[in-house]
Amino acid sequence: MPDGSYFINQKIVNMLNVSQEYIQMQAHEQVKEIDRRLMSYRGSKEYDNEFEDKIVVLVDDGIATGATMLASAQWIKNKQHCKKLVIAVPVAPREILDDLNQVADEVIVLYSLLSFEAVGQFYQDFSQVSDNEVKEIMGRHGYKI
Repeated sequence: MPDGSYFINQKIVNMLNVSQEYIQMQAHEQVKEIDRRLMSYRGSKEYDNEFEDKIVVLVDDGIATGATMLASAQWIKNKQHCKKLVIAVPVAPREILDDLNQVADEVIVLYSLLSFEAVGQFYQDFSQVSDNEVKEIMGRHGYKI
């Protein structure tokens, strides 16, 4: 997360025998990428209590492992002190729903399966969105850097 906090899926860490050093190195690299994107998309790395006492809806194109959504949800709920947190996604594996419901006030998943391989299996076109496309979309909806 922007403040360096992160969510660890301990089951996967144990199963793959991932070292703490590797986790720390990857967390550091991810914070650098988060900083880059915040500056590119928002022009600032600061949040200044933007979410405090607000209803926040976290949206993604789908959830695979849940790690990214859980980390984001925990950060917004616990460190940004939103009034209510809603997670809304079109697809997610059924086994992650309990974890999501523990951190969010409301979870909306349109389609959930037991047999779930990847988010992309539910899309005809699952190509990545470039930084320029993100900025263009944000600009169309009134967000100016």
